[in-house]
Amino acid sequence: MALMNEPTAPYHSALDALRVLETVSQHTTGVTTNELARQAGLGADRLTALLRMLRREGYVEQVTDGAYVTGAALGRLGSAHGREQALRDKLQQTIDRLRDSVGAAIYISRYIDGEVHVTQYAESPSTPAVNEWVDFRSSAHASAVGKSLLGQLDHNGRRDHLARHKMARLTSRTITSERLLLSRLDSQPATVPVLDLQEYAIGTVCAAVPITAGSSVGCLALSLPVEHAHRLRRAADTLNRGATPVLLSLAI
Repeated sequence: MALMNEPTAPYHSALDALRVLETVSQHTTGVTTNELARQAGLGADRLTALLRMLRREGYVEQVTDGAYVTGAALGRLGSAHGREQALRDKLQQTIDRLRDSVGAAIYISRYIDGEVHVTQYAESPSTPAVNEWVDFRSSAHASAVGKSLLGQLDHNGRRDHLARHKMARLTSRTITSERLLLSRLDSQPATVPVLDLQEYAIGTVCAAVPITAGSSVGCLALSLPVEHAHRLRRAADTLNRGATPVLLSLAI
């Protein structure tokens, strides 16, 4: 199991959750919360919150005597057969739930072979996805998704991407100076969501947080119509907290 090495809160939560899962997996007949706390080295409040999340995601189940055993979702993701589809289904279930709790369209994106890819998204009539009026692959400099992914690359990786994709002005707010963009990426704390305030499209605001597992660079993002811009920072904080189960699924 591998996780990103950025010290974000979701990273620490996913790391603790992995420790809990590994402990539960070692006890095929079940393990009590007291024993879990002792073996995983976690406080009662922290463990309770993690177990609540793990039960919701189907990674652990509570048996009749109150002990915990591994759940069906863990078995599906841990199996080599059909894992890719199981992971996709699990991620979709998670971002569908996140869409409803945040009240925004949700996206999972990855940086694959030097390009930005939105691999999954969750929308609804009340939370429509952003209109991709310019290909996301050529607009990383303007979108929250693109800036989050570029921010996780090293300096040479960022320069290489920008050399292949012209920094076009998409709105009056779009950054078109490579020097300014690189400076902002350098100063962006990993623990703070990246924002797009109508830089990609007029009428839309977005936020993104990193969800890198292992060597795969990724991010979790949301979009809102500009009339809901007053909700963006609170929604971004909720998105950041919601990144834990996504990171966990990728890491199992």
